Amino acid sequence: MHIPDGFLDAPTSIGTGLLAVGATALALRQARRELGETGPVLAGLVACFIFAVQMVNFPVGAGTSGHLLGGALAAVLVGPWTGVLVMTTVLLVQGLVFADGGLTALGANITDMGIVGVLVGYLVARGVLAVLPRRPASVVPAAALGGLVSVPAAALAFTAMYAVGGAAPIPLGSLAAAMIGWHLVIGIGEAVITAAVVSAVVASRPDLVHVARHLVPDLELVDADGRRTTVRADAPAGRRRARVTPRFAGGLLATSLLVGGGLSLLASNHPDGLEYVGERLGFGSTAVESATASSPLADYSLAWLGGGAGATMAAGVIGVLLTLALGILLSSLAHRGGAPEEGDDDRSPVGVGATRRDG
Repeated sequence: MHIPDGFLDAPTSIGTGLLAVGATALALRQARRELGETGPVLAGLVACFIFAVQMVNFPVGAGTSGHLLGGALAAVLVGPWTGVLVMTTVLLVQGLVFADGGLTALGANITDMGIVGVLVGYLVARGVLAVLPRRPASVVPAAALGGLVSVPAAALAFTAMYAVGGAAPIPLGSLAAAMIGWHLVIGIGEAVITAAVVSAVVASRPDLVHVARHLVPDLELVDADGRRTTVRADAPAGRRRARVTPRFAGGLLATSLLVGGGLSLLASNHPDGLEYVGERLGFGSTAVESATASSPLADYSLAWLGGGAGATMAAGVIGVLLTLALGILLSSLAHRGGAPEEGDDDRSPVGVGATRRDG
């Protein structure tokens, strides 16, 4: 659903740009408490994983494809404010380096996927968790439903932006019906991917899942000297830390490299939902080439290798590593510079092993 340059007029692009800047600045300030729970590395890993999976378009029928948006997944794993930073990171790398999404439409894309997608996915997931049994396994269906709803919500947000400043006059009812209809189908794929990823993390490290943390039993923390400290599940977030182990980080990074540098070769060549709707309703021709189209990594292919599978694989690997670095950088800025929350204490245990305790 990456919006290209030309779909929206200048005032709308400027307005959404200002909204994106404001939301990102607020997220940089408010994400400290979330980042205090796991540190900035997890946010960077989630960002590069979402970047990689977004490279793999899956067919949804009638010559259309879709791909993971990732807003709900990010919010569930690292929290809503950090989720905004994660999606902003992904969209910055895609727009500035890979010419995926317009440069003047960057604010619109962050608003659509990085704000609407994240917040809707998070609110739906938390709402579902409120009615399900209080156990970590409940996070999986909650995340799946959050992912499902977040995609048509982002489609509706694009329709609203187009209603304000669309480049071509088209019936808004037809646009809304087409966008929501196709993205409901794409949302099913979003739900499946989100559920699979969250299920894997919950099964191995539920303490690293933001929305599951209050559902995890009391933990017994063991430091390097063997001292044990019990941390209650309802402890303030700033005092409850979970270590991103080298094994976990290496596994997630390896998976991201495998997807971005390998499975991306299997991506569908069909237009995504927004491109398809634009072609059918007649506003697709208003798209103009991004100012970054001359990038050596444009269209996810390393130009220096002359195209082909090797060029795509190299571009995917480079993109994953760039996204990881930028994600850790932005999250580190938020972690160090955000407003401290009540109960936040940087002297709390970090880098400890954790084992469950019943009761």
